[in-house]
Order: sequence, then C-alpha cells, then structure tokens
Amino acid sequence: MTSRANTPLISVVSPVYKAEKILPVLVRELKEALDSIDPNWEVILVNDASPDHSWQGIVQEAEQDERIKGINLSRNFGQHYAISAGLVHTKGEWVVVMDCDLQDRPDFIPSLYEETKKGVEIVFASRMEQKVGFFKKYGSKFFYAVYNYFSGHQFDGRIGNFGIYNRKVIREYNKLNEGSRSFPSLIQFLGFKSSSLPYKQAERYQGKTSYTYSKLFSLAFDIILSNSNKPLKLMVKFGFLMAVCSILFAAYSLMTNYIDGLFLVSFSASLFSIWFIGGMILFALGVIGLYLGRVFNEVKGRQLYIISEKKNLN
Repeated sequence: MTSRANTPLISVVSPVYKAEKILPVLVRELKEALDSIDPNWEVILVNDASPDHSWQGIVQEAEQDERIKGINLSRNFGQHYAISAGLVHTKGEWVVVMDCDLQDRPDFIPSLYEETKKGVEIVFASRMEQKVGFFKKYGSKFFYAVYNYFSGHQFDGRIGNFGIYNRKVIREYNKLNEGSRSFPSLIQFLGFKSSSLPYKQAERYQGKTSYTYSKLFSLAFDIILSNSNKPLKLMVKFGFLMAVCSILFAAYSLMTNYIDGLFLVSFSASLFSIWFIGGMILFALGVIGLYLGRVFNEVKGRQLYIISEKKNLN
C-alpha cells in the first residue's frame, strides 16, 4: 500500500468502458510515467457502467495502491459525463484527462507537464496526422469545417480530451452545469491560455472504438445546438430569401400564363415550389423543436451523473 498525506501534484482522470483487460497495463504505464515526475499523484478511473468486469478491475488496482481511485456510475451516462464525474474529485495542481484505451500514451504525460513550465494553463496533445483512407481523411476535414461554421469555434480536429489542465481551469469547468457535455468544447469556451504538443497516437490496445459514425454525428449535432443559435439565424435568412424568390416567381407566373403552351409548365413549377417550401417549413419547425427540447431538458435540472460506488475517495 502506498499512502500520501500531501496534495497531489498531478491528477489523472480516465473514463473507463469495456477496458477490463486494458486496466492492468494502463495503471502500470501511468505509474511509470507519473513516478518519473513526482511520486505524489492520483489516478481517478471512472467506470461508465461498463458491461464487463472493469469495475472489479478498478477496485483491485485501488486496493494495491491508494493513489488509484475509482468511481462507479449507476448507469452508462457517456464519456464526457464520466470525465465530469472524475474532475469533481480531483485535487491535483495539474489535471490530465485521457482515454483508457492506451491510444493516449501515458509516457507522453511528462512532456505535457514540461510544457506547462512555459507559463500556459492548458497543454493539448495534438494528434499527428496518420495514414488513413481517402473517405476518412477528407470526411473528417469536412466534418470539422461544418462543425466550426455552426459552433462558432475554430476547433482543431487533431485535439481531443487528452491534455493537461491547471487546477483553476478545472475549477471553472466544474462550475459549468449545462446538461449537454463535450469536454473539449467546454474547455475551449473557458478561454485560458493554451498551447499544444504534437504526438503520435498509439494503436488501440484492444477492441474497437464505441463511437460509431451515427454516435459521432449525434454528438456533433448536440454540441452545435448547445453552443450556437446559428441554425436559427440561417432559417431566418433562408425564409427571407424564399419570400423574395416567391414574389419574383409569382411575377414570372403571371407573365407566362398569357403565353400559349406555358401554362402547364408554370403550374408544375408552382406545385414543386409548394412542396419545396412546405418541406423547408417542416425542417425549420424541426430545428426550433430541437432547441425547445434542449431548453426543456435544461429546465428539469437533473444531475449530470449518478455515482453508485467509490473507492479510495471520501
């Protein structure tokens, strides 16, 4: 057993899901990396109701070293909610957030910590571009271009959760209580001085990512609605444009009705316009409905997560 009486220099928060076989390797590599900086550290592993024996693995690691701490959520709330649950319990002067699949390399933490000595409050780990397929490469670039446009942020797609954050950054993050959570976008909203370090992301130690394209799309849509009202503004602009176009088209229809043989064409175009405008009205109502639904969810004020068990935490 390792005991500690002082405030840790570094806290590490990692959400855990389907990582039963990864945990021993993750903990071992974290210990090696953190001990090379300072022996006074803590690791908080948050089990997001993983269907395997991840929680039992966390408990076992925590029993061997008091610096390893565990949080078990009552159900699967999602990665960013699990991160929030862990951050509330951190005590370190610096906090590292990383995934549990070992693609975020523990041996890169000393480099991140060294960069903090340059006076920055956040150091992001920026993934170096890897050789991927044409569709994935340019699909990712298109995704972030659309995301940046609608969200109002210039988000770097090479940056994820992995990074090191000053205590005051995490303190301010914990004050954010909106129900829709995306750790990178909320950290960016805080606006603290930051820098980034390039690193080569490792291969997944085991299994496949739980983020399917549909889940990524849903997350992106959720983030956009939570951070921007630009879709509503676009609907207003589009509505004005359609009103102008309808006036011009009405004038055109009146003119063509007096020309032999063009009445049927004019009628077909009018019918198409009705269908098109009707579809756009339903689309606009759908967007408004999504915003109203988000307001409804926020007004309920439910807790972001529910903790069922803790290990080595008060």
